[in-house]
Amino acid sequence: MPRFDGKVVIITGGAGILGRKFCQGFAEEGARVVAIDVDSASAATVAAEVGHDAYGIGCDISDPSSVSAAIDAVVDRFGGVDVLMNNAASKSKDVRAFFEPFETYSLDVWREVMSVNLDGVFLMSQAVGRQMLRQQFGGVMLNVASIYGLVGPDERIYEGSDYLGGPINTPAVYSASKAGVVGMTRWLATHYAKHNIRVNCLVPGGVSSGQNGPFQKKYSSRVPMERMAEAQELVGPALFLASQEASYVTGQIFAADGGWTAW
Repeated sequence: MPRFDGKVVIITGGAGILGRKFCQGFAEEGARVVAIDVDSASAATVAAEVGHDAYGIGCDISDPSSVSAAIDAVVDRFGGVDVLMNNAASKSKDVRAFFEPFETYSLDVWREVMSVNLDGVFLMSQAVGRQMLRQQFGGVMLNVASIYGLVGPDERIYEGSDYLGGPINTPAVYSASKAGVVGMTRWLATHYAKHNIRVNCLVPGGVSSGQNGPFQKKYSSRVPMERMAEAQELVGPALFLASQEASYVTGQIFAADGGWTAW
């Protein structure tokens, strides 16, 4: 029997590079997937691609009323929630502003990114947590952080880099928000453990997604496995952490990073 046969699995950022893979992976294991994305048309497209009774919802996870409406819609359609995967992250509306140097970084951009990367995890976990408590049979929350929530970036790998139309770096807001996700994971795990709600954190390393050659080469040189991740390689760890195979695993920070954080 598929590991998630009939289970209702919410995935935020469902239309993103990783989100699409997560949606497909859970659906292939029998889940009724709910793809949540700020772009409602993209969420609907992902649901149509996935099939398996998938449902796409437009939702601004930084807005409490939007989150409440989305969870109500899921419960009305499916009757409950079994798994929440907090995967969504933002590079702000202005990607060039997202990659600004620290010394000139805009507080407005900082707050915009935090509103999704951290506030969104809080709001989704709060709303789904209430629903899981009402259901009284437990559940799973799986948060997606980053290696840069565990360690600082090696700025040397960004020399000569190019992505999304210009040079890139790892902004402080990204590291701070993802470190916050790690901390929130541990807090939620201890808070909900007695209710049989498990909470863990998946920590991806860098995923190959169109970065230029110099970046890929420099990044790979810092990884024991000598390459970046492919998006599909994050699906297996996510499925494990959300499944009954990990029934005694909670509060854990699971790095899938090719060994980056082992060095």
